[in-house]
Amino acid sequence: MFLLPGPPPIEITLRRNARARRFSLRVSQANGAVTLSLPTRAREAEAMAFARAQEGWIRAAVARMPQVVGVGIGSVLPFEGRLLRLESGPGRSVRAEGDALIVPGDAARAAARVSAFLRVQARNRLVAASDHYAGLIGRKVAQVTLRDTRSRWGSCTSDGALMYSWRLIMAPPRVLEYVAAHEVAHMLEMNHSDRFWAVVQRLFPGWQTERAWLKREGGALQAIRFDVEGD
Repeated sequence: MFLLPGPPPIEITLRRNARARRFSLRVSQANGAVTLSLPTRAREAEAMAFARAQEGWIRAAVARMPQVVGVGIGSVLPFEGRLLRLESGPGRSVRAEGDALIVPGDAARAAARVSAFLRVQARNRLVAASDHYAGLIGRKVAQVTLRDTRSRWGSCTSDGALMYSWRLIMAPPRVLEYVAAHEVAHMLEMNHSDRFWAVVQRLFPGWQTERAWLKREGGALQAIRFDVEGD
């Protein structure tokens, strides 16, 4: 790792890749981390010179990253594509009512309670969607696991075990459905070949719109932090 002088200074992680034939830069959509991949035998001095030459691009890419957003009573949070304001209220369970997300109990624990609520809702929706699309291709889902992944929205193993980011519950319902269809399609094609995309098209016609939404807006969902208090 080395530091690109500021202001502000930017940390750049160097990562050697045996398959790399040239230098390449990547800015993570999840957290803004900058990674410079380089061939195994390349000199670090050359890599750092490349990064300095690309400083303008790096700073522009980092500046476009969504700002971290905290969660707390009074803050606004997307749920199934709708913006809901977190409000204190009676009862025992977090629930959506109109344009509000009612959060009972200690306000200091609002973020934790909302996070738990979102995970439950995500599991319900994703299990149902996965079973539905798997049924359309004559397959059965072996397992559904939820994680707070930063590099991918879902994955599928060769034995039919699916993994999803629970943050999909904050996206519009059709985006969640698209990701489920995408991962189920991997049960037939463990690749991203034309045959794979043909399966996706059969399961979820017009998937391009939802895929584009996720590429455009997904970073904002990743920027929501449940360990940072909102306004």
